[in-house]
Amino acid sequence: MSVNALYRDDFYLSTAEAVVTAIHEDGGIELDQTCFYATSGGQPGDTGFFERADGSKIVLGQTKHGATKDIIIHVPQEGAAPPALGEKLVLHVDWPRRYRLMRMHTACHLLSVVCQYPITGAAVGEDESRVDFDMSETIDKDEVTAKMMALVSENHPVFVQWITDEELAANPGIVKSKNVRPPIGLGRVSLVCIGENSAIDSQPCGGTHVSETQEVGAIYIAKIEKKGRENRRFRIRFGTPTDDA
Repeated sequence: MSVNALYRDDFYLSTAEAVVTAIHEDGGIELDQTCFYATSGGQPGDTGFFERADGSKIVLGQTKHGATKDIIIHVPQEGAAPPALGEKLVLHVDWPRRYRLMRMHTACHLLSVVCQYPITGAAVGEDESRVDFDMSETIDKDEVTAKMMALVSENHPVFVQWITDEELAANPGIVKSKNVRPPIGLGRVSLVCIGENSAIDSQPCGGTHVSETQEVGAIYIAKIEKKGRENRRFRIRFGTPTDDA
């Protein structure tokens, strides 16, 4: 059964009501709808808890996809009492954690604007993220930081536009990632756009993001690592370079 993934249309939705539609042997829970983001595209899945009618909580350790992207499995922490099929639950995302990941994921997009090279890998974290580029050039991390912070302070809007799988196939140039497939297979693809009329950036991405670049806050490039002759790994952190001093 395909789940209604509410976060795809509202990144700021942190609570919702849902009905249990399946329970896996390992305890994983499927719902008719969810605001919990499932691990994908380098962004970790949400944590949080389900609230039952009696007020008790089912604490979640992770959220992941099943065999396909339209299946989302919520994995309780060990020892949690399982819900019943058809039971109504109130979902509560760990919002401070999710919001940090939203800010970080948007920061990764800003880095891809400043460094316009093919992306070979990425991982979004709560305190540090990494983006790998197919590049051999030497680049100054402080200069990259300054350009990213300029985009933050200019406070460009961040929004989603939807296109069909066919439209994406007809425009392969909008895909920045060299070896990670865009989120296709659902019939429509989300483009994360930055700037008025997507003037700053537009790329396929199924992750969650803030609504304006100013929300990203202070970020900086902590280090640039050489990972092979033509691969550079950029590490993004919250704060300022003086935090490493």
